[in-house]
Amino acid sequence: MAIRVPVVPEYITVHLGAPDEAARNITVPFIEYIKNVASGEIYSTWPTDSLKANILAIISFTLNRIYNEWYPSKGYNFDITNSSKYDQSFVENRQFFESITVIVDDIFNNYIRKGEQIQPLYASYCDGKNTKCDGLSQWGTVSLANRGYSPLQILKNYYGNDIQLVYNAPVSNDVTTYPGYDLRLGDFDNSVGIIKTELNRISRNYPAIPKVQDMGALYDVELENAIKKFQEIFDLKVTGIVDKSTWYKIKYLYNAVKKISSLYSEGITIEEAELIFPGTQQIGNTSKYIRAINYYLNVIAYFDNTIPFRDLKGETFNEQTEQSVKDFQRAYGIEPTGVVDTNTWKFMRQVYLDTLKNIPREYFTSLPEFYPGFILSYGMTGDNILLLQKYLYTICSKKHEIPGVRVNGIFDDLTLQSVKYLQRKFGLEEKGLVGSATWYYIVEYSKEV
Repeated sequence: MAIRVPVVPEYITVHLGAPDEAARNITVPFIEYIKNVASGEIYSTWPTDSLKANILAIISFTLNRIYNEWYPSKGYNFDITNSSKYDQSFVENRQFFESITVIVDDIFNNYIRKGEQIQPLYASYCDGKNTKCDGLSQWGTVSLANRGYSPLQILKNYYGNDIQLVYNAPVSNDVTTYPGYDLRLGDFDNSVGIIKTELNRISRNYPAIPKVQDMGALYDVELENAIKKFQEIFDLKVTGIVDKSTWYKIKYLYNAVKKISSLYSEGITIEEAELIFPGTQQIGNTSKYIRAINYYLNVIAYFDNTIPFRDLKGETFNEQTEQSVKDFQRAYGIEPTGVVDTNTWKFMRQVYLDTLKNIPREYFTSLPEFYPGFILSYGMTGDNILLLQKYLYTICSKKHEIPGVRVNGIFDDLTLQSVKYLQRKFGLEEKGLVGSATWYYIVEYSKEV
């Protein structure tokens, strides 16, 4: 199971003022940001172990802000401020001390976490002389280092014995959780799983929001109803669609109820950070997910003359799939790695949906079997359900081997039973969800009977 682990960004955007102050944003390399803050917060002449403990606290504090998207969740377009009242002191063009530079270069992607929690610790600190706080005392670290304490022992003295250091965290610019597109009924995505986890935790504090029982990656009717209630409670447009404003409102409330930016945070566990799909799909992999990749590439290539059509099939990421992925990536300005990572998947999904919107109507008249681009599930209504039921009715009227169906545009019990029967027949996962694979088999079977 893949985990949404904290990553160290290559760059960080700093607001040169308090959060609501009219001030510039500047984007600097993360490692230079840490050197800048450390060169202003601590003395370069302090013992090395004291410097390391302080720098680890600075790194962890910064990564806590980034991992939890503290400012984006509040509607701001930056990662952190330069105000020590809210964050840490950062001065544009500050000179770095050599001793601090050497240490930061060595440990910039290490951070502190607490117990079973996965997020970087909100490692608050103060100077320990002019100001006192619950976190680390900067001058106090000097005394401890002089007494022979290691950096970890110094940190445990202030943050508790259950903390640990995470070494060599991955470096990536993919730090935001927002998928870059709206999530709606029928979507099947890691982002849906994130929303369900966060919304269910929020509902403990706001019990009017119904809990979601199915914690999979499908955006079903149950989740849509919970989103509508959330939007109603928090004065958002009630659409049942998770757009950017709804996504970050959920993120903001989740951070608040979990007290993520606090030494006494409830914390995020590994189980809460689990993702349904791995971060990448590549040659040699086998999964249901790859069937969707093949299907999307087939449709895109059929209508895009710049991409060779290969009629991809099955659930194995083979050489043909890899070549088609490279062709797609070249066509849309993505590095042609042949690997379907999060970025390529986002593009592929959006291009497929855009392709469906632009297909000439005559294709739908003669070939009305295009998969609608999202999963059909129990409780859904509309034209896509009606079309599915027409295919099922054709099968039922000729073969009499499925439970039956009412062509009413409602994914009801009879529709569910018929879909499950056919999934058993085709050797598919018997969940009653109509994704691209089930759709394909039902359409083809309706033509054969």
